Amino acid sequence: MRIAAGDVAALERGVALLGSGGGGDTVTAAVLLRRLLADGRSLTVSPVAELAPSARVVPIGVVGATAAFTEKLPGGDEFASAVAAIERWTGERADALMSIEIGGLNGLLPLVVADQLGLGYVDADLSGRGLPRLDQFSVAATGRGVAPAALAEPGGQVVVLAAGSDVVIERGTRAFLASSGGWAAFALAPIPAGELASCSVTGTTSGALELGRRVLAAGESPARLLLEEALAGSVLARGRVLEVARHVGKGQHGFGRGSVTLADHRDGALLRVEMENEYLLALRDGAPVASTPDVLSVLDHRTGVPVPCDAIRVGVEVDVVRLAAAAFWTDPRRLPVLQPRAYGIDCDPVVAE
Repeated sequence: MRIAAGDVAALERGVALLGSGGGGDTVTAAVLLRRLLADGRSLTVSPVAELAPSARVVPIGVVGATAAFTEKLPGGDEFASAVAAIERWTGERADALMSIEIGGLNGLLPLVVADQLGLGYVDADLSGRGLPRLDQFSVAATGRGVAPAALAEPGGQVVVLAAGSDVVIERGTRAFLASSGGWAAFALAPIPAGELASCSVTGTTSGALELGRRVLAAGESPARLLLEEALAGSVLARGRVLEVARHVGKGQHGFGRGSVTLADHRDGALLRVEMENEYLLALRDGAPVASTPDVLSVLDHRTGVPVPCDAIRVGVEVDVVRLAAAAFWTDPRRLPVLQPRAYGIDCDPVVAE
């Protein structure tokens, strides 16, 4: 698959939807990608099945406060430093790159990095949506593990977290970020392409692009059935936001917890959406109707643009929608990693049939 400048708007919309209210602002990464693809250039995204089984694929992305990324832009060497560090530590050269997370910023920026480093790019990621924690990556869910991991921050510091449980690597990463610039380029050990089908979510970049194309083709303020067809999902409610409650530091691992309440214009029912870094659970008149690992997203009703958790406000007319989770996450062996209880919410998962 090739991505050209004309595809950026659709890809940006697709990854924003899959961010589920998180994943970071896509605007800066989209600008960088458009600049790269100017003058008729394009990027090749390779399906996992087309790679040699021995090809070494390095997962990369931005970790930390994505808001800080837009305020403290990269100097240009961070990803090269992180990839070089993980290559030195493992003794293996990268043949290609993939994203750690398709949702949001990391659905776009690794494409730019792959071109800058002269490496191929693989149509897969470690999340299949927006995720807040490293110990929720697919490599953690399958037992492969996150360590070793390399981080390079804008001030020039580079560290390798050589060993430890997935939880320890998550905590070590947060500690490093708190003492540096708030965000860092992140790289994991190379994964043989022949093993990606069992430890990653495949087809996510092409899937995000197709999702974005369908949604953009539906236009602004589409009818409910047209929107559902474009999303291949469901509209849980359409209405005006009545209340936004935020509880900073009250969520799992110190993340901010909150909720959004709106009245459905169709029948007056109240829909409450629980959120942390992402939208996690929807309750209709108090009864759970949708939850993670399905992707819950809140769209501006007029424009169809996804509204992040940190930007939702009272009075906005929105559509609350659900997209089915990647099959990787509905496997009973992996479902506990992303179910509501993984976020400290005492509720069974409610996923699309």
